[in-house]
This record gives sequence, C-alpha cells and structure tokens, in this order.
Amino acid sequence: MTTADDFATELGVPAAPVRSVALSHLSVELGHLYMEDFNEGDSRLRRQFDRVRPWAETAVRQAEQSVATGRARISTCFLIDDYFTRFSSPREVVTRLVAAAERTGLTIDYVARESGCARAGEVDVARLVQEHLVDEPTEGANGRPATSVTGWLTNGERSPGTSAAAMATPRQWRPPRQSAARNHSIFVDIELWADQPNGGRLWSCPFLAAVWQLQRLGLLRHLGRPVADPVAATPETLPVEWELMAPVVQLNPRAAPMRAYRTFTALDSRFLSIELAVRTILGNVAVDPAAVEQVRKRAQGEGLDLPDEAVGRIGYAFL
Repeated sequence: MTTADDFATELGVPAAPVRSVALSHLSVELGHLYMEDFNEGDSRLRRQFDRVRPWAETAVRQAEQSVATGRARISTCFLIDDYFTRFSSPREVVTRLVAAAERTGLTIDYVARESGCARAGEVDVARLVQEHLVDEPTEGANGRPATSVTGWLTNGERSPGTSAAAMATPRQWRPPRQSAARNHSIFVDIELWADQPNGGRLWSCPFLAAVWQLQRLGLLRHLGRPVADPVAATPETLPVEWELMAPVVQLNPRAAPMRAYRTFTALDSRFLSIELAVRTILGNVAVDPAAVEQVRKRAQGEGLDLPDEAVGRIGYAFL
C-alpha cells in the first residue's frame, strides 16, 4: 500500500502522518455470501449461522480470556460477493441476512462488499496492495517474470519446463520446491488477477480476501489515511444499487470497532484452498511499517503480545 514516506519522496515534501484506527481485540467474520447461497432461500442462510454460531462463541470466549483488564472489544462482520456476480439489491440482501442471523442469536455489526476490496471510492485498493508484493523467489529466478508482470505468485520455485530446442538434450524434470519447507514441500501457484480486453483487471478471489484481512487487521493505508472507514446505516436505509452502497457499512451503532488486533473467520471447507492462497499472499505483502508499529504499540499498551507477521494474527474454523 502507498505509504506517506513513498509519496513524500516523490514530491520532495515532508511525509504525511500515518493515522491510527480504532481497534477491537477480535474481529469475527460470520461467513461469506454468494449468489447461489442467497438464491437457496432464507433456510440456507439460517443453516449458515446455525453452523457458525458455536465456533464464533468459542472464539469470543477465548478472546475474552486473553484480555487481562477491562472488557474485550469484539465485533462481527459479513462479506457479500458483489464483485464477481451482482444479484438482488443491498437493501434486500442485508435485510434477509440480518434477520437470519438474529433468528440464531447472532448480531452482524458490519457488512462489507467484496468489490470494496478492489476499489473504495477513488482509492484503487487492490493495486495498493499489489504494489507492495514481494516476489518469492527473487525476481527472475527460474526464468520466470516478476509477479507484477505475470499476475501469479508462488511460495517457492516451480518445476522447470521439460521442452527443449531441436537436437538439444531434454531438460530433466525437477519437483517444485516450497521456500522454508518443513520436511516436505506444499507448493502453490496463485493467480492474483486476469487482464481484461478493456485494459482493466479482474482480481482473483484469494487476492481480494487478502485485502479484506489487511482491512480487518487495521493495516491498510493510502497516503497515511485509513481506507474505507465504515459508514453507519440500517438495512432499510441501504440503497437499491450495489454501486451506491459504501464498501463497509456499520449496522450496529453500539458495535466495537470493525478493525482488530486479531481476526477469526468461520468458513465452509470449500474455502480451504482459497485461504491457503490468502495466507501465501499475506506472507508476501510488505505492510506499511508505520501502521504495523502503531498496532504493535497499541497492543503492548493493552498487555497483548501480537505475532510479528500479519498472517499469524488470523484464525479460522472450517466447517
């Protein structure tokens, strides 16, 4: 993400201060919603929350036990896919979603649009994160172009091609190799985006999910400012067009902050491969060091010891 120091260097002016954000102790994501889930009806939504509830309650109890003094600040959120498929309207979708959650004893504090992880107003959020990806292995290794050129990110070294020029000795196959592997490699090669005929980009689901995790962890900044602060609304006051809805909406006026020191997400097992990709991506993002230091000091002030890397602050339950 663009840092204040980067911007100041380009213009030759003092760097803008990096603004801090309000932080909860834990952000609990109650699930993702896709068009096919919504089309199955309200019973499908209730089943989602019935399955998630015991895991969410466990995560909340653990967070409460980790806070030495005071009351634990915990917020909930839900992500709606309006990026790959537009369906229904924000007003209808969120109204049904909130009602289904309430019937199972859960409260949704914040609702986010997946397209808001690509662009939030005038900020091209996905490109901000893409610009701070660090290639692994180093650029040009194994004859492979950089991630910024290919749109693919790997956690190691892929197998070389076996083709060879005519009359030349064929290359011998070598297995792919994961960087920092323990005993055996688990090699992944992740598509981050696909270039479109109109010159735009279609960002991949894992990349947008990685952006969403950075947002929830309070680590996204653009020119020193937070990106996509929540906007207060009720289901009844939401617009009828997705483009008119804020990237993140605060439904519960008494909710703790959306961003948090740690995140917990309850997901269907179908998302397991996506989250492996998310963790690989996050391990290769050079997060704004000023934002990292702010969060670290805030946590220390509350007697919390956070892992150094963002990926260590993320927890899951796969259902």
